[in-house]
Amino acid sequence: MTEEQEHHRHTPGNAVTAHRRANAAAAFPKAISIERMLYLLPVLLVFFSLFFGRYMLDPVSTLGILIVGSANAVLEAISGTLPLLTGQPCDLPMLEQTWESVESTVIFQIRLPRVLGALLVGGGLSVAGASFQGLFKNPLVSPDILGVSSGAGFGAALAILLSGNPLMIQLSAFCFGIIAVVATYSISRVYKTTSTLVLVLSGIVVGALFSAFLSLLKYLADPYDTLPAIVFWLMGSLSAVSNDDIIAVAPPILIAGFCLYAIRWRINLLSVGEEEARALGVDTERMTGVIIVAATVITASAVCISGIIGWVGLVVPHVGRMFVGPDFRRLIPTSALLGASFLLVVDDISRTLTATEIPLGVLTALIGAPFFAYLLTKKKVGWT
Repeated sequence: MTEEQEHHRHTPGNAVTAHRRANAAAAFPKAISIERMLYLLPVLLVFFSLFFGRYMLDPVSTLGILIVGSANAVLEAISGTLPLLTGQPCDLPMLEQTWESVESTVIFQIRLPRVLGALLVGGGLSVAGASFQGLFKNPLVSPDILGVSSGAGFGAALAILLSGNPLMIQLSAFCFGIIAVVATYSISRVYKTTSTLVLVLSGIVVGALFSAFLSLLKYLADPYDTLPAIVFWLMGSLSAVSNDDIIAVAPPILIAGFCLYAIRWRINLLSVGEEEARALGVDTERMTGVIIVAATVITASAVCISGIIGWVGLVVPHVGRMFVGPDFRRLIPTSALLGASFLLVVDDISRTLTATEIPLGVLTALIGAPFFAYLLTKKKVGWT
């Protein structure tokens, strides 16, 4: 080795570069381990949520009820299906149940639908929020940026005012949430463009309009009966979620979420800029439409069973960036896991902290707003 090469080898700049590379290599396994831990977090929280509550259950008994009860449900379904296929009667033996019926009711009829609802709503809103933040290139965007929550709130209030039927409330909330976003997109198309700025401005207009309609319905509602029901629904809750609700909203949330997961690398390109994305061969208008439709379906489906729950789709993607960085190929699944876990914890607090259940929207605001303020003070609200 020559004297010049030896001098170059020991320069401070090379030492700093080598040190940075060593830190990056050490951080990579750490990031991988964090992501793997995030996949286990919802599973642990689900099991904890099933036996934790005002009616406490033994963890071992809870696991046994889940396994045996699920197996019996499968056997019962097979016993009812096989005669239709073979024409022969089929009566499969059921596994013995050693617990009281009230325990089975608490787990399968009350807590399990609520837990699954929290997973779907929290994960769905987080994925929708992360996707919108990438589309609009703005870390301050939430899933209701295009007016879907205002439209859903108006639809639910209208159904409460006219009928009060739970099914009608959910259908009306979902339909008016979709109508609000269609109106937003239609207004933006007046300019023959899919400019994100025009979309945001259109969403503000439509959201304000539906908020005014909602205020009018509150004014007309019976202050002793209908108005409290409207206000409680708007504050968000999973107390009335049933197995039928989960069966109804799980397919649209999961399908739309998978669509966003499938195009997550294109969201990376859109977050850089429309011109750069077009230069790389991305049909920006088509991708914008796909993201808007998928995120809107997720948000409308979530809102129709839970009411309006804020801050989840805004704050959780930032937490995901702190763990895995701004790459949407990793941020989308991470946001789903963190959002599902976060809302599940908040729901556990909601139903156990006080004698009366605290609305989820209140708790998410009490937790999300201070945390977001902390991120602002640390200058961590951004893409890096």
